Amino acid sequence: MKVRVLVSLKPGVLDAQGRAIEHALRDLGYSQVAGVLTGRQIVLDLATDDAERARALARELCEKLLANPVIEQYEIQV
Repeated sequence: MKVRVLVSLKPGVLDAQGRAIEHALRDLGYSQVAGVLTGRQIVLDLATDDAERARALARELCEKLLANPVIEQYEIQV
């Protein structure tokens, strides 16, 4: 089963990369850009057909390795 994990910074954590992209876009003339948030996507291929089991395993992987729970949040899509 394919599981998609979207990892992003928690609200209030400075997103330096997002700010740099925002400034670069404005410098290129895209004044409509009001903000940029960055993150990453991780796609897992799990050996199970049970959606709840896949979600639980993905959550465990996030807590142990894929995300830093101090500064990052994650969303799991099964």
